[in-house]
Formats: sequence, structure tokens, C-alpha cells
Amino acid sequence: MSAQQATRPEEDAATLDIGVAGMTCASCSGRLEKVLTRLPGVTGAAVNLATERARVSFAGQPDAGAVAAAIERAGFEPRKKQFDLTVEGMTCASCSGRVEKALKRLPGVAEAAVNLATERAHVVAYEGAVDLAALTGAVEKAGYKAAPVLNPDGGSTAGEAAEDRSRRELRHVLIAAALSAPLLLGMAGDLVGLHWMLPGWVQFALATPVQFWLGLRFYRAGWKAVRAGAGNMDLLVALGTSAAWGLSLYTLLAAPAEGHGHAAPHLYFEASALLITFVLLGKWLEARAKGQTAAAIRALMNLRPDTARLLRGSEEAEVPVDQVRPGDRVAVRPGERIPVDGRVADGTGSVDESMLTGESLPVEKAAGSRVTGGSINLDGRLVIETTAVGAETMLAKIVRLVEGAQASKAPIQRLVDRVSAVFVPVVLGIAALTFLGWWGFGGDAEAAILTAVSVLVIACPCALGLATPTAIMVGTGAAARHGILIKDAEALERAHAVTAVAFDKTGTLTEGRPRVTDLRPAAGQGEADLLRLAAALQSGSEHPLALAVRSLAAEQAVAVPPVGGFKALAGRGVAGDVEGRSVLLGNRRLMEENGLSDAALEARAGTLEEAGRTLSWLAETAPEQRILGLVAFGDTVKESARLAVRSLRDQGIEPVMVTGDGKGAANAVAAELGIGRVFAEVLPGDKAEVVVALRAEGRTVAMVGDGINDAPALAAADVGIAMATGTDVAMHTAGVTLMRGDPRLVAGSIDVSRRTYAKIRQGLFWAFAYNVVGIPLAAFGYLSPVLAGAAMALSSVSVVANALTLRGWTPPAAGSGEGS
Repeated sequence: MSAQQATRPEEDAATLDIGVAGMTCASCSGRLEKVLTRLPGVTGAAVNLATERARVSFAGQPDAGAVAAAIERAGFEPRKKQFDLTVEGMTCASCSGRVEKALKRLPGVAEAAVNLATERAHVVAYEGAVDLAALTGAVEKAGYKAAPVLNPDGGSTAGEAAEDRSRRELRHVLIAAALSAPLLLGMAGDLVGLHWMLPGWVQFALATPVQFWLGLRFYRAGWKAVRAGAGNMDLLVALGTSAAWGLSLYTLLAAPAEGHGHAAPHLYFEASALLITFVLLGKWLEARAKGQTAAAIRALMNLRPDTARLLRGSEEAEVPVDQVRPGDRVAVRPGERIPVDGRVADGTGSVDESMLTGESLPVEKAAGSRVTGGSINLDGRLVIETTAVGAETMLAKIVRLVEGAQASKAPIQRLVDRVSAVFVPVVLGIAALTFLGWWGFGGDAEAAILTAVSVLVIACPCALGLATPTAIMVGTGAAARHGILIKDAEALERAHAVTAVAFDKTGTLTEGRPRVTDLRPAAGQGEADLLRLAAALQSGSEHPLALAVRSLAAEQAVAVPPVGGFKALAGRGVAGDVEGRSVLLGNRRLMEENGLSDAALEARAGTLEEAGRTLSWLAETAPEQRILGLVAFGDTVKESARLAVRSLRDQGIEPVMVTGDGKGAANAVAAELGIGRVFAEVLPGDKAEVVVALRAEGRTVAMVGDGINDAPALAAADVGIAMATGTDVAMHTAGVTLMRGDPRLVAGSIDVSRRTYAKIRQGLFWAFAYNVVGIPLAAFGYLSPVLAGAAMALSSVSVVANALTLRGWTPPAAGSGEGS
């Protein structure tokens, strides 16, 4: 048999088609083919180098996980593709769990997470192994409706759909309340001694539309669950209300005619009708609350204008923003929102970036300044050269990041999923035992049915399913409003346990821009002359130290003379002729090469170097040869860094500094900030080792950085926190991104995590406690079906309402240790 025949997929075999990255030649594809062919159950494998695909045939059910693992063992990477779906019809945690299982059972699905609060499913599948139709089909087979999430710009449409659904829910609640109210009046009169009830057939006429029209949704959803071999909240409601309604109809039909000396039969139509009314009311309140949790996303989506003023020559044309392309120039008038990401090509003005960064103060913009779409031009006309539009803008990236965080699943949710999976079957079992117990020991079938109904309707997995995702939605939304972007629920959950924060120094705790800290003239010289000569030598350089010298000269209005014969001395400094004098500015090595020294300045230089200062020596070589003085440079500590360190200490968190700078500079900054533990002279590749060492001490570590060299440490930390003022690599690696270079947001990100996690714990505690207490009370006959239904509706609403209190969160103020 030929090799080709051996690897050809058989027509009747189940096949898996997976994209493969990393193959470079025919030997690669041949090696992978051999590895795949040896897998258990594989009847054939064909690897195509040109299309970068592996087609694997199985005798039975395809095993995508085994194929992916084999591809990785062979030294290649299985390609993955992400899908986002909206899922309609989920009512409780068992629903979301069932959808998740249905998706994970598909061959080729690597990961699937279903969020009850957002009604979204996020699926990661091996490229080519599964398509959108297969995913939506799996969801529909489980009893729900699914559709792809097309793009984040559809937010307004999604918001309108949610509002339409809320109005429909409210209409159903009002109709159910109107039909149930007469039944409730009779029951209320009975409680105060007014023994009158509506005639039985009138009660039947009022309760039946509530049961089978407004309550039809529960039958449909419950039947789909049964057909899928599972149960959900709808099944419990449908069974409980049907039992109460059916018992009432049986009693009504079996009872003698009213009005002939016979007492009116005891009916429970009001119980079934009010149960459905309460559940519908709870669903409406829950939907409204869930809608409020998505307010942050909608607010972000509404920031982008629909139109832009495109410049064509000297003419302005108002066009849809989707027609703007990178390189185009757009004009923005005072008071208008900036429609694109770009750089200011002409004009100056103040821009309000508060909705993106959380910074309340306007930012001054001039030619060359970066601007972000969605921010507001407060004054002055700006002409902006477009650098990014549509999905590539910072605003679109932020929306995707926040949506991803809200749709992700926290590790604590796994416990809830395990409980929800067995919740409904256990409740059905308890209800059956309750019925048998009351009927067997009391002999009263009517009381047994009503008590079992109470058990069915009070047990609700909704609160369990909503506690975690709702808190995460509100917490991430509140954080985003203050410039803190949390990538996923896992980062949010881990951050609450942080006990140590490791800061990179330059650009994180300091401005990252040197400034002149000391001017030390030699004997007989003046500071003004020292600065004037240094500024002259640095007049043509873009080196950070040169910029610092020129900046100080400009501040002090020093007249800078011209320089002639300028020379850049690689690795040592610069030289030139100023006012007829040959002068040098550079490091100690340059001075030694020219035989220059000054004993008095040497002592001062040693003190400055110990304090972490960088020194430049100024000297004259003609007509005299002497040192004129030295200029000391230091990085400026951010004022906000002091407040950040203090705020972390208030939260009981130890701040640590990790830097590649020398010990002198590192210790000087640490002393100024009040940081007691410093790791200095750490090579970029070794920062991750410092983080690992801190974790080995039993600490939960957050790493804060902004550069490419910080990326390994950000990945090694329990929580990586990147400054958005830094590199894209750092932001991609980190779990949390701070939209402005303010270290105070580090404390804020940990605080919002702690508060969100507290809301999750509170929600889960009350959800579990509610069921643990409520179900036994109902089983022992202490709760009527009506009270049980009201309590069930209240449980979900209270969990969501508790999470909504996070909406007003603000970062903690240093010294208070509190956020609000």
C-alpha cells in the first residue's frame, strides 16, 4: 500500500480539519503526518503544507484535543479562531451550563464560556474544525436561539433590542397583574375576616390566560430543557403552577354546584396566577438591572461621532466616519468630539479625555500631539491627520477589552456551575419526597400538592447564576469609567488577593524624563555662565539630557550664544567653540582624556552620584584649560507616585521597586517615595525572576510596568498592570491596563477588584443561603406557594441590585484607604 493510500481519509470516517502554524517545508508536514497517524482511533491523516491544514480521519468520534496536543508535540501550533454569539432564552445558571456543555461537546471546540448576565457565549475553536453554523446549531439543539455578534459598533442596536424586550416584559407583567388582582383581593379579604371569593368559574377565567398565555414561555423553555435531558428554572415554575392550577380545576369540576347549600370549594387559582405574575415581575426587574450593568459599554460606544469633517484641499466635507481612511485629514471645531485617532497637524486646543482615561483635567494639544477618537475638543480648531479608524481605534479596542472582561468567567464561577448542574434534579427529588411525605403521613393530597408546589417555586438557580457575572460586569464597567481596563474576570478575581506590588521605576514611578537637579560651578564661576555655556553646546542635540539643559535655560530666560565647530564625541560628550572659547561637556572619562580635574568638585560629585544623579562636566580647553563646573541630572518622581504608595500601604499592600538603574538612583527614589524594598541593577530579562522570588515568599504579586523589557515580569506576576502610556507589548501581556500614567490607579485597580469580589461573595452567600433556608421551610409547610414565588423573584433581584451598588465606585483617596 502506498503512503498516499495509507493517509487518505476514508469517505465514511469522521474527519477533523485543523489549521497548523509553523510548518516551513515538506519534512515538517511529513513529520506531523506521521505523528497524527499514530494517534489512537485515527484511520488516516493528510497534512497540506500549502494550505497549512491537517485533515485527520477517525474511526469514531473525532478528538480535537488529542489532535491539537499532537500538533504541539510535533513542534507546531494549532490555529484557533474565536466566535462570539448572543444566546436567547436562558433563564438561570443551569441554562447557561447546558449551553456551555453543548458547545464544548462539538469536535474542534477548545474553550467555551457562556455568560448568563450578558447572554453571550465566547467560543475558541480550532480553525477549520468548526464553523458558525455548527455552533449555532448546537445551541439551538440545546433549546435556545443563537446568533453571531457581528461587531462592537452594533451596541446601539443591541441597546434598542434590550429596551424593546424590557417594554414587552413590562407589558406582560401589567396584564398578569390586572388579571391576578381580583384573585388577590379575595385572598386579602379572607385574611381580615371578610370571607368572600369570586365564583369558581370567574377565577378559572382570570387565571387561565395568565397560566397558558403569559406563562407559555415557561412551558416552552421547560419542554426544551426536558427534551435536552436537563432541567431549569422554567421547568420548576411550569410544574409548580400547573400543579396548583390543575388541582384547582379538578376541585372545581368535582365539587357540587354552588348555591344549593354547599360551601364553595377551596381553589388555588390565585396561587398559580400570582406565582407567574411574581416571576414575570422578577424577570422584568432583573432585565432592567442587567441593562444598567451594560451602561459602561453603551456609554463608550456612544462616544464615537457618526460623521467627520473631511478636508479636501481647503474645503470641508461632512462624511460618514466610516469613509475616513488613515492619512486623511479631518477638521474638529470647538465643542465637537474627535472622530478618529490621529496626530494634530495644525492648530492648538484643550481636549477633554475624561471618558477614556478618567482624567478630569483637559489636556493641551498642539502640532504633533496624539489625539484619541471620542475625546472632546474644548477650544480651538484642530486639523488631525488620521492614524486609525474603525476597529483599530483606541476606543474600539477599549470596548472590545471591556466586553471581553464582562463576558469572561471568573474561576469562582466553576463552583456555581457544578452546583447548578445538579440543582434542578435535586429540587425535583425534594419536591417528590415532600409530596410523598405529606400524603403518606397526613393523608391530605391537597396539602401535599401545595407543599410540593412551594418547594418547586422557591428553589431558583437564577440568583446563583447571576451573582458572579453581574458583579463582574458592574465592576469592570465602573473601573473603565476611571481609566482602568481589566482584560478578563480571572485578572479581576486574582487582583483582590494582591499583597505586594512591584513597580518598575522609570516611566512608572518617575516621569521618565531627566531634569537638571544641580548646577555646581567651580571656584570663580557662576551658575548662569555654567548654564549658558552648557545650553549652547546642547543647542543642536535631541538627547534627553540636552533637552533638560535647554528646558532649564528657557525657564530662566538665559540668552544662549551660538556654537561653532561642534563635535559629538561618541560615548563621552560634545565639544565646540562658544564666545571664542573651546569648551567640552561630557562624562568623567572625557575629562580624564583631557587631563582635567577639580578636587573640590570631586567630593561634591561623589555625593551626587550616591544620590543617583547623572553628571555632566563642563570644561574649557582654550584659551585656558580648566573645569568650569558640573551639571547633575535626575528623573522627576511623579507626585501621584507618592500618593499611590501611601494608598497601597493603607490597603495593607507592600510596594516594591524593581529597576535596572544603579543602587544610588534607585535608593534615592525609593527613599523619596517611602518604598522600603528595592531590587536595583536588575537586567531586563531578570525582572521576571524577581517577581517569581516574591511569589516564592508566599505573596500574591502585581507587577506594574510600561516597557517591552517589563513584559516577561508582567506575565510572571499573578496580576500584570501596564501603563497605556507605554508599549503595546506591555499592554498585551498585562491583565490590567491603566489608561493614563498615574500610579494611583494601581491602588484603584486592586480596590475595585476587592470590592467586586466582595459583591460576588455576598451574592453567592445570599443565593446559597436563600435556597438552604427556603427549601426546608417550604418542604415543612411554612411557606405558601404565593410567598414562595415572591421570595424566588426577590432573590434574583436582590443579588443584581447588590452588585449595582458598585456603579458609584471611585478610586480610593490616599490616606483614607476607602473608595466609594
